[in-house]
Amino acid sequence: MSILKVARMGHPVLRARTRVIDKHEIRTEVFQKLVDDMIETMEEYSGVGLAAPQVHEGKRLFVALLDPSGRGEGEPMVFVNPEITPLSDARVDGWEGCLSIPDIRGRVPRAPHVKISALNREGKRFELELRDFPARVVQHEADHLDGVLFFDRMRTFESLTFMEEFSRYKAQPDEEDDE
Repeated sequence: MSILKVARMGHPVLRARTRVIDKHEIRTEVFQKLVDDMIETMEEYSGVGLAAPQVHEGKRLFVALLDPSGRGEGEPMVFVNPEITPLSDARVDGWEGCLSIPDIRGRVPRAPHVKISALNREGKRFELELRDFPARVVQHEADHLDGVLFFDRMRTFESLTFMEEFSRYKAQPDEEDDE
């Protein structure tokens, strides 16, 4: 396994819509290595999610830790060709960060309750109903597959902050999201 280079804001790969992955591609050694490398890269950078465009791959794929506490515990999940359906019209602001936009946080409105349908790393379809932090994580990562960064979802930039300042002045125990 390898730690992959993470694309940073400004790289065109982060603004491009990704391609759907063919079911036969999922079973290949190359694809499985990409998944393993993405998980290792996410863990190396203490992230809770990582989308393929963030490692310079234009594919509809992300990995995520869906620990409701937001501490990044548990087993990483693989989402291939995900489709998200909000299960509420409500939007809740929450702090988000991004491995492609290091050291910055901002408050982003997201649906607090979603259904996600995807293929797993074996190519089998699954569905999950998620709330709160896990729902936020999958929405953030799925946005990357459409070339959308969390800045694009913000209502205002007044909450943008550097991590050092966030830790000092803004962080509340329930609000530390790290995507």
